[in-house]
Amino acid sequence: MAEREIFSDDPELYDACAELLELARGRGLTLGTAESCTGGLVCGCLTAVPGSSDVVRGGVVSYAIDVKRAVLGVADEVFEDPARGAVSPECAEQMARGARFVLGCDLAVSVTGIAGPGGEEPGKPVGTVWLGLSGPAGERSALLALEGDRAAVRRAAAREAVALLREGVVEERL
Repeated sequence: MAEREIFSDDPELYDACAELLELARGRGLTLGTAESCTGGLVCGCLTAVPGSSDVVRGGVVSYAIDVKRAVLGVADEVFEDPARGAVSPECAEQMARGARFVLGCDLAVSVTGIAGPGGEEPGKPVGTVWLGLSGPAGERSALLALEGDRAAVRRAAAREAVALLREGVVEERL
C-alpha cells in the first residue's frame, strides 16, 4: 500500500492512527493537533490514513514561542516563568486548548518538548516532552521522559500523542 510507505519503519503507528480515526469517526468526533518538537509529525501520521479528512480538522505547527502565543493563545506568563516555559504542562494544555479553538475540533492533542541534540534546560533534559489533551471537559497533560536521538524522541512522542488522543476518544472524558 502506497500510503504505508512513510510508516515502513513503524507500521504499528499507522495501525494506531487508523484505529484512532475509526473510533473517532464512530463517535462523531473531530480531531486536531498542535505540535512543536514533532513539527507536524502527529498530524502527518493521522492524515496519511485514507479517509482521514472527515475526522482530522487540521494541525498547527508552533515551533516558535511567538506562534504559540499569537496562533494558539498560550499566555505570556507561561513563557516568563522560568519554572514553566515552552516545555511545561501549562504550555501543553494551552496549546491543545488553542488548537481546539482555532481548528474547531472536538479533541486536540499537543506536543512540546526537547528532541535534541542540545536545547536542554535545568531540570529538562533532552527527551523531556509534555503532551496536552483538550476536550469539552477541559484539559490534561502528561510528561514523557524519552530516550534516543532526535528522530527516536520525535517518533516516540508522536506515538504517545496518538495514544493520548485515543484515550480521550475512548474514555470520552479528560
